[in-house]
Amino acid sequence: MDLTEQINQLEADMQELGSLLEKSERKRVQELLKQEQKKVEKELAGKRQQKEQQARRAADPSAAPKATYTVKITNYAWDQSEKFVKIYLTLKDVHKIPSENVEVNFTEGSFSVLIKDLGGKNHQMTVLNLLCPIDEKDSYKKIKTDMVLVMCKKQTTKKWECLTKAEKQSKDKEKPNVDESADPSDGLMTMLKKIYSEGDDEMKRTINKAWSESQEKKIRGEEGGMMDF
Repeated sequence: MDLTEQINQLEADMQELGSLLEKSERKRVQELLKQEQKKVEKELAGKRQQKEQQARRAADPSAAPKATYTVKITNYAWDQSEKFVKIYLTLKDVHKIPSENVEVNFTEGSFSVLIKDLGGKNHQMTVLNLLCPIDEKDSYKKIKTDMVLVMCKKQTTKKWECLTKAEKQSKDKEKPNVDESADPSDGLMTMLKKIYSEGDDEMKRTINKAWSESQEKKIRGEEGGMMDF
């Protein structure tokens, strides 16, 4: 049964229910008939809406909703002022879509961006574990030509070394451990040993030659030698 036939049947049901309601005298029967009328009215309204949508799609196929998929935003830049950390997302034509299609949500330690239906795709970005806490109530977005600017309000004016705690941990691991009380020559020897162990054959020959020469000078009393590798 197609939509037109279903609508015709429901309209006939409505007429008969109305007729029965006029003839009924018992209050309980009238209440039951009224409840049934409401159900049929609701179903009839839904079928009529479906039929209108079908008619619009038939008249203009391009008006039919298009399936979209979501891609991650991985390319961004950031900067900071005394009060804000600013994240710049470059997205062509983002200023041409409705502003409500650009959703940015903040928590004290994170933010997320969802841009709906831009170029037939959704664009998403989530940054967790920000380096320092932000004030989510005073954080906001700005939409500019081909760009979304995410403004994270700092809770303090402290300068951020990086954007997230994970980036900070990674940088800290790359820094050499410095013992201020240690002999400076010990640090040099540690560095040379590391270079020697990680170097290629040519690097090792160069270091061995330098060590041999230093040992010869030490024997002659000219200068101190390096440790053996």
